[in-house]
Amino acid sequence: MLSMKKKLHLLILALLSVFLFISCGGSKETTGVKDTLVVANGADAKSLDPHATNDAPSSKVTVQIYDRLVEQDDNMNIIPSLAESWEQPDDVTTVFHLRKGVKFHNGEPLTAADVKFSLDRMKNSPQVSHIIGTVDKVEVVDENTVKVITKQPFGALLSHLCHPTAAILNEKAVKDAGDSYGQHPVGTGPYKFVSWASGDRIVLEANPDYFLGETPIKNVIFRAIPEATSRTIGLETGEIDIAYDIEGMDKERIREDKNLVFLEEPSLSIDYIGFNTKKAPFNDVRVRQAIASTINVDDIISTVYKGSATKANSLIGPKVFGHSDEAKAWTVDIDKAKALLAEAGYPDGFKSKIWINENPDRRDIAIIVQDQLRAIGVDIAVETLEWGAFLDGTSRGDHEMFILGWVSVTGDADYGLYPLLHSSCFGGAGNRAFYDNPKVDELLTKARNSNDQNERKALYNEVQIIAQEEVPLYITAYKAQNVGLQKYVDNFKLKAAGHHRLYGTKFKQN
Repeated sequence: MLSMKKKLHLLILALLSVFLFISCGGSKETTGVKDTLVVANGADAKSLDPHATNDAPSSKVTVQIYDRLVEQDDNMNIIPSLAESWEQPDDVTTVFHLRKGVKFHNGEPLTAADVKFSLDRMKNSPQVSHIIGTVDKVEVVDENTVKVITKQPFGALLSHLCHPTAAILNEKAVKDAGDSYGQHPVGTGPYKFVSWASGDRIVLEANPDYFLGETPIKNVIFRAIPEATSRTIGLETGEIDIAYDIEGMDKERIREDKNLVFLEEPSLSIDYIGFNTKKAPFNDVRVRQAIASTINVDDIISTVYKGSATKANSLIGPKVFGHSDEAKAWTVDIDKAKALLAEAGYPDGFKSKIWINENPDRRDIAIIVQDQLRAIGVDIAVETLEWGAFLDGTSRGDHEMFILGWVSVTGDADYGLYPLLHSSCFGGAGNRAFYDNPKVDELLTKARNSNDQNERKALYNEVQIIAQEEVPLYITAYKAQNVGLQKYVDNFKLKAAGHHRLYGTKFKQN
């Protein structure tokens, strides 16, 4: 029989064990092995229906639940996924051969009919149809073969089919759930949906029948923690295993913590200052060039990004197919800027407004730019709008200047340039500068409708040179992306597009 002293000692140990377990936010199997990964996301998902939204917080969850026909590896190469092979018999047709034996989370087998249903549904979605807008029709050849036919040749098709919103859904599950499908997603991916407490957490569990093999960690919890410092504190206390998007001085805190790891790599993301080219004075290219010749982006990189960004010479970065080394990065030349303003009829400068949303980085960029532009007599007021109002206002063209970002998710220049510069994309589709250049339209359309990758590179090179010269958008920097994680988290990999797949992530064993 145990003594009272020993019983008390064991009770204290048990209580400490429970406390540590709860603080880690995870659960343990009967063996005592941690089996739950807690991930801090910067915002809650809007929907887990990939055709209902194209926001990053949602995509970071949906990529765990769904697969696509094809994926991109760590070097942005196209690799098989649900399609084990494909061929292109002509310039507008791609035939995909599906893996056999793949099952959805509800037990239904993957068929070509599900692929057709998914891509047709994507084409009819106002939120994401533009991503595969060139697709004319999808045809079922047999149970395991599907044919995708585009309206014209489309050299970026495979890259666009890697987009998180090009997920393959189960037709029966979608129809059974109806309008609530976004809260009851069913995919073929490495994790299955369990529950969603709105504004707090989304719970997933490993799919034991995943076609690539079951992932090592049994459960994943995505916590919605908007405040960046709170995500860092969660790491420090052990409540969080992985925290996305560490900001400011928190990076050093994590770097210096022996229990934590800080990962940072280049991304496909940019921030930019946009001009409404339909409104004076920004309808005059000389005004835009004057501002571009005044902004000292080095101050922004060091102060706002804390060095976690590099100077940009184009709307798309070096990791994106079609990036140009020939496009010009703007440099500071105050005398040139003043001369350009005088030529445009503004020798004493002018007043304007710059819109931002509730984003601390964009607020800081706006304040720096506001201060720098005083050197040429340009006085800008900073106006902060709620995110929805900001998007609506810039879609309508109510703004003068604004700060926003873009991610070339597909890793192809078409997705990085066409929405931001083509005149068919005014407003919400991406071209919030309302930039209209027939030559650029022609080049972008020709590049989109070509299957010759060398030709596409040459066309995109010309587009980037023109866009940098006419500066409808001033690119502040190519941003790095980062995460903080516990030292015991192993095999986590950053994805350049920011939609980090957790498949294969595991815990190191003591």
